[in-house]
Amino acid sequence: MKVLVTGGAGFIGSAVVRHLVARNDDVRVLDKLTYAGGRESLRAVEHSASFHFVQADIADRAAVDFAFASFLPDAVMHLAAESHVDRSIDEPSVFIQSNIVGTFVMLEAARAYWHALPVARRDHFRFLHVSTDEVFGGLGTDGKNSEASPYDPHSPYSASKAAADHLVRAWHHTYGLPVLLTNTSNNYGPFQFPEKLIPLAILNALECKPISIYGRGDQVRDWLHAEDHVRALMLVLAQGTPGRTYNISGNSECTNLQVVHLLCDILGELRPIAGALRSYRDLVKFVADRPGHDQRYALDATRIRSELGWLPEENFEAGLRKTVCWYLENEWWWGPIREKKYAGERLGAPTT
Repeated sequence: MKVLVTGGAGFIGSAVVRHLVARNDDVRVLDKLTYAGGRESLRAVEHSASFHFVQADIADRAAVDFAFASFLPDAVMHLAAESHVDRSIDEPSVFIQSNIVGTFVMLEAARAYWHALPVARRDHFRFLHVSTDEVFGGLGTDGKNSEASPYDPHSPYSASKAAADHLVRAWHHTYGLPVLLTNTSNNYGPFQFPEKLIPLAILNALECKPISIYGRGDQVRDWLHAEDHVRALMLVLAQGTPGRTYNISGNSECTNLQVVHLLCDILGELRPIAGALRSYRDLVKFVADRPGHDQRYALDATRIRSELGWLPEENFEAGLRKTVCWYLENEWWWGPIREKKYAGERLGAPTT
């Protein structure tokens, strides 16, 4: 199978690429290599004969058309996106360009390519669009969002992803493009850019810097290991019904403070803290909350379980321990990021 992966040098994209190469699929990565993408995340597969890399912007129609024409994919896995809520507060225009305009360009290029395919290949072509639970907005203490829940995005990031989701569905209903959509809960695992809660807290703790917690830290998120997410995406790509959306949930709800306390305790076991501090928990610092911060996200993943037989395999505490170990053992990857790209400073701070 020949798969075109956008955003393949990012966190989940690189995990997808490593999985596809391991099963001997032919993979072409299309990635702009923004601050959050790096060829280093693809080091394990870069010398494989089935791996090909193209540095290009998904909003560049000529580059995207060339990627289709020169590679002739059987499927597209569209993961390229700006994804950090805090950065979307500071620079929303970047999110509009990448997540909305970029998705539009990908859809139009895919439609033209798919329409020109021989009938047999056209019937098997798929365009998988990967999205987020944040498009549904926040929840109270009870309930979960299903695939039929109304959209209610509250940040520039989630609004841009919601717009992209609507475009993908429109291209299916209007033009017949065989699309698949997924919405996923919060991901964690190796190679996650250290602006997100878990890797940022790990690295700040290792450097004995404050671990900032927004508000009271009582916001609830459902955590999904990257490898479980990749398994789900492979199933949706292979067996999903075109035009259908599938929620992917880790069934591991925790408050942000609980997550940070747990990883602090794991770090304390694996690398005991030195100096005057008694515990990594002593580094926790409560700061002003993010503007428009949703209280809770939760997804009902009944559909992917009942239709495709998928369930998460990784227990959150065990998966978090593995993630902490990975960051302890792979400073070669995150060290240059902390030094040259992002040192852990606050983003998306309140302006009033």
